[in-house]
Amino acid sequence: MNPYLEILRPGNAIMAVIAIFLMAIISGKFTLEVLMAAVVVFLVTGAGNSINDYFDHKIDAINKPQRPIPSGRISLRGALIYSISLFAVGIIIAFAINLLLGIIALSSSLLMIYYARDLKTKCLIGNLSISFLTGLCFVFGGIAVEQIAVSIYLGFYAFLMTVAREIVKDMEDQEGDKEEGATTLPIVYGNRTSSLLAALFMIIASVTSPILYFMGVFSVFYLPVLFLAIVIFLYSAMSILKDQSMENSGKISKRIKLGMAITFVAFAVGSPFLWSLLY
Repeated sequence: MNPYLEILRPGNAIMAVIAIFLMAIISGKFTLEVLMAAVVVFLVTGAGNSINDYFDHKIDAINKPQRPIPSGRISLRGALIYSISLFAVGIIIAFAINLLLGIIALSSSLLMIYYARDLKTKCLIGNLSISFLTGLCFVFGGIAVEQIAVSIYLGFYAFLMTVAREIVKDMEDQEGDKEEGATTLPIVYGNRTSSLLAALFMIIASVTSPILYFMGVFSVFYLPVLFLAIVIFLYSAMSILKDQSMENSGKISKRIKLGMAITFVAFAVGSPFLWSLLY
């Protein structure tokens, strides 16, 4: 993969963009503003990933030496300029949609930079910050399609799932984090406490997510797909409680990501607007 595309972590950026399109599907509004909002989210998320790699190049040299900066495929200066340029373009497009989305894009960009530079290494605060930004993607889309209340519900569940994954990722990355003097949750309180908290977030998300059907947000078709995601989350919770090794943490991180993807599919499949088109 081209290093300038790879450093954006396009898979993660596309997952963020999916939040925008899910809100479009749920609302039934497919407008130019939705497309512009999706572009903003992709650019700003990609810029956030890039600036994260910029600040984390020493840690990545230990944990993930194949990434563009530690592997020497992108220079530190090049990554910084690239990140700032993407942030700027994304913010400008957001302001072109409306003032509120522009302010959110600007604030989110500043938080991403602060997170990458300082918050990421802080105990739990960094996890909560990036999880908040993940949930905010849904709210960003909700504002674009004028479905703010529903977007907050979905953003809340994205927040819960992301907190769990971020904690597990910290468990996986302890070796490099210790070298940089990070004070992540596993380093400060240990793997056992971290696994308990990660499992708690997964269980809360699993047990409470069906409520969106009973609230009338989604149709009954939401439940069967959601059930598969719930199985993955509960299995992951049990697994991380049983085995907190670096190797298993890496596996659980990927499973949580898969569970999140399936949950997003459940959101789409359960959309009343989608089924109104079919029947």
